[in-house]
Amino acid sequence: MSQNKEKIRKKIMNLAKQYYDVVFANQDFIPGKTTIPPSGKLFDAEELQNGLESILDGWWTEGRFTKKFEEEFSKYLGVEHTLLANSGSSASLLALAALTSKELGERRIMPGDEVISVAAAFPTTVNPIVQMGAVPVFLDLKDISSGQYNIDCTKLKKALSQKTKAIFVAHTLGNPVNLEKITDFAKENNLWFVEDCCDALGSKYKDKKLGIFGDISTFSFYPAHHITMGEGGAVATNNSSLNKLLKSFRNWGRDCWCGPGEDNTCKMRFKHKFEGLPEGYDHKNIYSHLGYNLKATDMQASIGLAQLKKIDSFIQKRKENFEYFYNHLKKYEQYIILPKSLPEAEPSWFGFLLSVKENAPFNKKEINDYLEENKVSTRTLFTGNITKQPYFKDINYRIVGDLKNTDLAMHNTFWIGIQPNITKEKREYVTKVFDSFFDSLKK
Repeated sequence: MSQNKEKIRKKIMNLAKQYYDVVFANQDFIPGKTTIPPSGKLFDAEELQNGLESILDGWWTEGRFTKKFEEEFSKYLGVEHTLLANSGSSASLLALAALTSKELGERRIMPGDEVISVAAAFPTTVNPIVQMGAVPVFLDLKDISSGQYNIDCTKLKKALSQKTKAIFVAHTLGNPVNLEKITDFAKENNLWFVEDCCDALGSKYKDKKLGIFGDISTFSFYPAHHITMGEGGAVATNNSSLNKLLKSFRNWGRDCWCGPGEDNTCKMRFKHKFEGLPEGYDHKNIYSHLGYNLKATDMQASIGLAQLKKIDSFIQKRKENFEYFYNHLKKYEQYIILPKSLPEAEPSWFGFLLSVKENAPFNKKEINDYLEENKVSTRTLFTGNITKQPYFKDINYRIVGDLKNTDLAMHNTFWIGIQPNITKEKREYVTKVFDSFFDSLKK
């Protein structure tokens, strides 16, 4: 039977390769007709085969592929612990939830406490702050002429209050924030630093990969991101105590750390004492936190494992596409602001950010409309200013100074894709569309 099983598996894997070659390989690009999206995945037959392997295992919840992915991802980042989650948004929720644990004593985030962030954010960087009952404190972006679109660190001291417990910011579109200033400020004031790396996998600061600077870092594996498993995310940390809390909140709030299918790894399953519960109550059904079920499936992990093998080539392709667009569009700097990074940073760019200058003879809508009409898709800088979003009307928050640069980015900033599935042919077409738009200004 075992021999027959392996024979069938091998046949299925071969068929998966054939299917990939027929359906996904060598897809045609027709300039002006094929849409070039702002983001997207690149994969080969290995992702299909890994997914099928996990399905044929018949296990499906976290299992051998999950364990392997967490190990390999930790090695890649250079961190002690990685926990897989079902999305990047869930990863961010886990990070903030873990910091509310009673086990953290006076450092725990309580309702009414404050967390420093930016308003030019994706919602799920800010939402967990609100969901935990804390108050987001918004700082402005640096002057957008810098091309960085990250938090203005000169305002950190002004943001500090007796209620401040943490800083939670993202590296905007893969461009590292000033980590030296943020980590120093966090240490000086005994604050937690949650590092949102959802758009920044593989980016570096002073030759170190992002994700190791925060007390907790978060990642997303949605199809738009650097690697994908369809849906999926992760939290990473070098703090074993925080890792235990993250795992508890991810796994229903359980006090027990046993994985699915495991029992009594602590050798004390029926020996614990908890007030109000019978002595020796089953440890697998003792809950120390108000948790969730935010685990990923082994199918997701299997696809992510195949993607992780390709991460270096993906990043190299992103850098090549970024450099190509930067060099080509530099001649239009009288009209647009090009993206830039700090001298200490080496971004693994998520997208190519552009801002229309205030004195340009066109506005963002006009250039966006032209690009979209010619099948080059664009995106805004997430929420623009999250405090202006409909759902934020009744939410309690605090602003330090003003959000002048945030509002400028909301009105003038957009981005195009540089993902690894953008071929030489596609990027040449994109620059021709830009050329055509700027040529039209001379008429």
